[in-house]
This record gives sequence, C-alpha cells and structure tokens, in this order.
Amino acid sequence: MQYTCEGKNVSPALNISELPAGTKTIALSAFDPDAPNGGMLHWLAWNLPATNEIREGSKTGTQGLNGKKEKGYTGPCPPSGTHHYNFHVYALDTELQLADDASKEALEKAMQGHILAEGELTGLYKKAKTEEMK
Repeated sequence: MQYTCEGKNVSPALNISELPAGTKTIALSAFDPDAPNGGMLHWLAWNLPATNEIREGSKTGTQGLNGKKEKGYTGPCPPSGTHHYNFHVYALDTELQLADDASKEALEKAMQGHILAEGELTGLYKKAKTEEMK
C-alpha cells in the first residue's frame, strides 16, 4: 500500500533483468487504463541510468508530467473497484532530447528506432474498504 494514495505515495522499486548490450538509458511509463476518461498516467520518466534496478522513490533521469500535471510518480488511487496498473520499461540506445513536460505520445515518438528491448509488469490495486460504524 505504500505506493498508493493510501500510503506514502512513492514509486515502487523495479528490477530489470537482461538489459541488452548497447543500452544507454531507460524510459518508463505507468498507466491505469481503467481510470475514467480514457485512463490515467501515473508515471513518465526517461533518460534513467542503464541499470538493473530502479530504486523505490526514484527521481533519477527526467521525470515527466503525470496525469495530475505534476512531475514524477503519483500512486494508484482508484475511485472504485480494482484497477490495472501497467508499468512499461524500455531499454534505449540513446539519451532522448525531450522537453521536461513532454507527453507520453511525444516520448513514444522520440523512442521510435531506439528501443533495444522492452518489458511490462501489470499490478492490480483496489482501495481498502472502510466500514462506517452506526
């Protein structure tokens, strides 16, 4: 729960295995396709160091704007039900030249032709129920 609005709201650690030779940077996104209005971007980052671990609470690389128009990570906070959270990680052969406020679409366009490998992890989250005493 520490990675959610009900906890510390810090980004989770991500372990990446088998980065291909030639990886210069990593890019990532975390997206909730179940959120209202077409989904919610929870994290967008690029130019992270080519490493096998992104640490909890990481602020390395360029932290883009999330769906709340804030830089960095914002944790799951579904209004109702269970939501899917898709973490997508890309190994890139270059450092990207993007504005700090670049959109997910701009990042995807800039990565074209530079993706050496990619992986995805999907997590589920539902807010804890609170019982009202009567």
